[in-house]
Amino acid sequence: MKPTTNQVPKHIGVILDGNRRFAKRLMIKPWKGHEWGAKKVEALMRWSEEIGVKELTIYALSIENLNRPKKEFDYLMKVFLDSYRKIAKDKNLIKKGLKINFIGSRYLLPKNVQDAMRNLEEKTKNNSKYIINFAMAYSGQEEIIDATKKIAEKIKSGSLSPENINKESFENNLYLKDSPDMIIRTGGEKRSSNFLPYQSVYSEWFYLEKTWPEFEKEDFLECIEQFKRRQRRFGK
Repeated sequence: MKPTTNQVPKHIGVILDGNRRFAKRLMIKPWKGHEWGAKKVEALMRWSEEIGVKELTIYALSIENLNRPKKEFDYLMKVFLDSYRKIAKDKNLIKKGLKINFIGSRYLLPKNVQDAMRNLEEKTKNNSKYIINFAMAYSGQEEIIDATKKIAEKIKSGSLSPENINKESFENNLYLKDSPDMIIRTGGEKRSSNFLPYQSVYSEWFYLEKTWPEFEKEDFLECIEQFKRRQRRFGK
């Protein structure tokens, strides 16, 4: 059953886990699993748009992932580069109203990947109908530390007084201000893995045994159906 627009969560986070395990099961090179995963991200973008999701935050690459073996890392960067260049060539980007953001320590990535990311952000900066945030070289702990440093600099410069530090002023210094209504993690692991620790405090979590390349539209819709049946209390 296709959920009605007013029942669909506004913001969904997704932790893409299991690409390498999927490849191992097929007895192919581990980095080949990332190709399958990239194609599934394209599908997820379509599914989200179709059912009326307004914002999607995808945990594509953690800071810890930068320590992968060089051959796998280089291949992974090529997958990202090809994917972002492909999205940029979509002639319907503006028509769809798709806005793309990247959060994380992008300076740790190869220059050509950084350039492709900046190009997508620049190309879609005036769009607002549908937002996709890619978390690249991302660490939730680093995000909080960076926000604290920004606030400290503002206090030092006199543009912010300690008395005015509150929830709103702190959130304004995070990479991502909006909080996901729900977060899906594939791959069978049941932990947050440093994904949006501040923003996810009241998110509804869904853990799937399937690896990311195995994730299908039916799984996505089932998670949303389960979300609709949950009662969100927000600590009350």
